[in-house]
Amino acid sequence: MARRWRQRPPGSTWGDWGDDDELGRVNLLTPGKVLEGVREVEAGITFCLSLPLDFPGGTALNQRRHPPVLAPTEDLDGNPAVFYNVHQRDIARWGHPDHVDVWADDVVTMSLQYSTQWDSLAHAGAEFDADGDGVEEPVYYNGYRAGVDVVGPADDARGDGSGHRCFAHHLGVEHMAFHGVQGRGVLVDLAHHLGHDFRAVDLATLREIMAADGVVVEPGDILVLHTGFATRVLEWDRRPDPELLNRMCTYLDARDEALLEWVARSQVAAIAADNYAVEGLVGGRRPAGRHSLLPLHHLCLFVLGVPLGELWYLHDLAAWLREHGRSRFLLTAPPLRLPGAVGSPVTPIATV
Repeated sequence: MARRWRQRPPGSTWGDWGDDDELGRVNLLTPGKVLEGVREVEAGITFCLSLPLDFPGGTALNQRRHPPVLAPTEDLDGNPAVFYNVHQRDIARWGHPDHVDVWADDVVTMSLQYSTQWDSLAHAGAEFDADGDGVEEPVYYNGYRAGVDVVGPADDARGDGSGHRCFAHHLGVEHMAFHGVQGRGVLVDLAHHLGHDFRAVDLATLREIMAADGVVVEPGDILVLHTGFATRVLEWDRRPDPELLNRMCTYLDARDEALLEWVARSQVAAIAADNYAVEGLVGGRRPAGRHSLLPLHHLCLFVLGVPLGELWYLHDLAAWLREHGRSRFLLTAPPLRLPGAVGSPVTPIATV
């Protein structure tokens, strides 16, 4: 094949930026869009949009994702280091007696999507007949193949000889990091209008809120949704209520076909929210036949190439923007440049 696929999903952007594209709509973050974001800076005030990365605490939100474990590495003699309050009598334990240096070094073990994060395009694929032969195969955005381009531990026969196990040979977060994730963020303040009740937001409701606040989303913008979820998580101080955690605040109604069509037409470069999955993890009536468990993830990550940000902290930014009658800001939010990762912690910065 001249490319990895003979047919692409209806309405997809596969191939729009070339057969080997691994960025999707991040390609819309052009120098012009960066300048549009820069022009939103008037006060020179910055907001950190990340939770502390050991929040929400525990595993009630996702049993597979565990809080980070931070530990020291070793001292100058190769012994495991011990962190404590340094007194003069302890200096000899930290290095050579002729040296005055006192330092620390550490290592972290963490689930990359435990807290404030980006989902890369390698996070979610689908079974789809990309070959056009009537047989579905597991593929990811732009036709990259499961088991070849994105692999699991049992599949990973491709190594560099160093023992490094790279799971996303394509579509990993490092491509977003290298391109840079910076441009104009546009915030929709769902929490201000709808409170903290657990409810789905369809396109009609979203449009009403945007119209009330004068919010306009243009191609290449990064859509940011404030629901109040992360604010509550922060208040719980790493001890979230397991009942409320999964039954609070608003989320995009991914079963509203009109909403999905709007996301596709909007040409947003990315979507981020302060809740767990942007869309809702809910039961109830499902579409007939085979379908995606998470329709918005399927549309954004698999069909359109739109990265999703989750568990961002937006309370302070939303309050400032409302006080000043604004919704737009410069957003700088690159993931870690970690080859092979399908998700990444991120410390987004909004500048207003």
